Amino acid sequence: MPVIILVTLFSLMPLLRGIWLGFTDYRLGDPISFNGIDNYIQLFQDDFFWNSFRIGMIWTFIVTALQVGLGLGLALLLNTGVRFTAVYTVLILIPWATPPIIRGILWRQMYEPSSGAVNIVLSDLGIISAPINWLSSFEYVIPAVIVAGVWGEISKAAIFLLAGLQTISNDLYEAARIDGAGLWSQFRNITLPVLRPILASIISLTFMWNFNTFGIVWVLTQGGPGGLTRLPMLAAYEEGFKYGYIGYAAAIGNVMVLILSLMLFFYIRVQLRERKEA
Repeated sequence: MPVIILVTLFSLMPLLRGIWLGFTDYRLGDPISFNGIDNYIQLFQDDFFWNSFRIGMIWTFIVTALQVGLGLGLALLLNTGVRFTAVYTVLILIPWATPPIIRGILWRQMYEPSSGAVNIVLSDLGIISAPINWLSSFEYVIPAVIVAGVWGEISKAAIFLLAGLQTISNDLYEAARIDGAGLWSQFRNITLPVLRPILASIISLTFMWNFNTFGIVWVLTQGGPGGLTRLPMLAAYEEGFKYGYIGYAAAIGNVMVLILSLMLFFYIRVQLRERKEA
């Protein structure tokens, strides 16, 4: 009962209130009045929202692919039996354990044009001849934000995949080597089939989490420059708390909930299919 009460107060009631506000023209300081689906009609005609949605999808696909791919590489490396595996595992967990806001502050300091570590290292290596303003440059801001986003979540994928790798019997690899299978053949015919259910789960969940990103991008760029990093959750935040259109911001949030619910539906379908095949 205590858990049910807490979930109702802090999750269910805000969700239901958000759904209701999405059908109102509520602005900060004004009375609430019902306006039907006007917010949604405006939303589907709003180029700014659809631009943020496009940016969000690009961000989500790229960051998810890099997080899972690099996480798989780390997991394979840690699974080779290298010395101090436990120490390395703890070290790669640190970014994941760090709150997104703190990660954003850390990377903002590192990207600082005059004294940031990124420019200093690249200058010392001779890669750049002049400091780059990473977070204000139309050319470099998206790669800079992607690097920060990927860094914070690689370890999540790596740990889950490492757990999956450790369930594979060494006898399978020994038999494959005796049959003359190389490393690539072992990976393709043994490792990937065993990891497929875990990969499906990680890709689905990581995709949903990345699509819902807010904290680190807000700290780094606040959606700039020129809206290049204005992800959907940043768009909703700006509409509600910068411009005061709470009802319209709630409508954006409701559309996001619907999109994430569809993703969750496909994730559950994948899980059920994998269980049946197992």
